[in-house]
Amino acid sequence: MGERLSLISGMSAEDGGMPEVTSFGDMSLSPETLAAVEALGWRAPTPVQRRAIPPGLEGRDIVGIAQTGTGKTGAFLLPVLEGAVPGEGLQALVLCPTRELAQQVLGDAVALSRGRTLRCAAIVGGVGYGPQRAALDTGTELIAATPGRFIDHMRRGQADLARVRYLVLDEADRMLDMGFRPQIESVLRKVPRKRQTMLFSATMPHGVHALSLQVTRDPVRIEVAPSGTTAEGIDERVYSVKPGKKEDLLVRLLSDPDWNHVLVFTRTKRGADMLLTRLQREGISVDVMHSDRQMRHRVRALDRFATGGVRVLVATDIAQRGLDVEGISHVVNYDIPLDPGDYVHRIGRTARAGAAGTAVSFLTAPDLAYLKSIELLLGRTLERIHLPEFDYAGTPVEQRDEGARRRHPRSARGFGSKSADSLSPEELERLLGRNS
Repeated sequence: MGERLSLISGMSAEDGGMPEVTSFGDMSLSPETLAAVEALGWRAPTPVQRRAIPPGLEGRDIVGIAQTGTGKTGAFLLPVLEGAVPGEGLQALVLCPTRELAQQVLGDAVALSRGRTLRCAAIVGGVGYGPQRAALDTGTELIAATPGRFIDHMRRGQADLARVRYLVLDEADRMLDMGFRPQIESVLRKVPRKRQTMLFSATMPHGVHALSLQVTRDPVRIEVAPSGTTAEGIDERVYSVKPGKKEDLLVRLLSDPDWNHVLVFTRTKRGADMLLTRLQREGISVDVMHSDRQMRHRVRALDRFATGGVRVLVATDIAQRGLDVEGISHVVNYDIPLDPGDYVHRIGRTARAGAAGTAVSFLTAPDLAYLKSIELLLGRTLERIHLPEFDYAGTPVEQRDEGARRRHPRSARGFGSKSADSLSPEELERLLGRNS
């Protein structure tokens, strides 16, 4: 797969064909854009920006493989905003898998187009059609949209794509995972063939590779980190914990004042709400984000978290991609994700753009297989921390083993009839390793 993509990629950003740049000033950006970049505090381009923006400004198609937190939004927005012309209608369409990501792209587009008369808007579900229809009717130059809601407007005849010159597919792997391929293909049938296309994805599975071949022409291929690579600067830790002790452990950890800006991921909406209630009862400032919350509540929760109005944000995987909040000190996998790739995306919310951060995962006995899959993807073992009062085995290993021998002589010869909850972490790891 990778070989075929390299063959079609033409001049690669890695083969010396593109000039090396070290600052935004080296990129032939307009004074207005440079001023906007400076106002955002972007002092130097990230690796993906250094390698994507110059060919993007030249009109080249781009296939970018970049993990979250690498600055890829700026990598595609700067070329698009430089080329868009005020007053010429919809020229740039950015498709995103989630409402939150589309809103993040919109926020960056508005900030980067400061000082110019370009209009930007988001077309997402969960809000009224009226303002979105007005944005389309008045010829807004850049639209960040989720595929489902944008297709609704297309079917109503409210989206004119005849002048689109820039098509961006952001988080392409996630869009395909969510079943948006038919909507993407509907958009492809309506946009002009003569356009610039930029596709960004954290991973390059077969479906994304096939899509990249379909939508791009002679693209520059950029890969700033291999699949499964986490951002530098993340301190990763795994706490062994009984299921019934997870809330207590989180409260204990949050007693540390260094845990000042914390994003907590749960597997279910009900779990998120239960955790919200417990943290509120402990007097911890907290809000929640999940799909059962109305859009305005989710936007408010994210805004409160981003501005320091609350210390903790509890969220389902709706926030694992696209959420770009500066200064997140800790990410907590309160429930270990079932998909190993989701682990990378979740913890990528901290240590963004070169900062440092901590990622903590709560490991219960039934979740050990999922952690093994994560470690297989990462190619390394994550540090385990065992606190006796929370450890899912409950007591120190040497005491537990001695007690087990007295009660169950058979267990000295093997695992006997023990349940997973009664096994020590070491026993579970040996057993799983033997059966995997």
